[in-house]
Amino acid sequence: REGKVVQVYRRKWVIHIERITREKVNGATVNVGIDASKVVITKLKIDKDRKALLERKKGAAGAEKGKGKFTEAEVAAMRDVD
Repeated sequence: REGKVVQVYRRKWVIHIERITREKVNGATVNVGIDASKVVITKLKIDKDRKALLERKKGAAGAEKGKGKFTEAEVAAMRDVD
């Protein structure tokens, strides 16, 4: 079964996909929630704003990797303090 993601329900950790529905007792059709781990993404639509956000997050993660760490030279200098 295939279809586009219609809604992401983050509180229940499910996604709703178009054409995957069921009929309720009163005759109304509702989307069936599917766990995101059971879904394969075949095509991802990224606009320029989303791409810029991802690039910004990727740059911040790389900068923070070395944050708070001592270099070899600083450790050697600290040994000679006493």
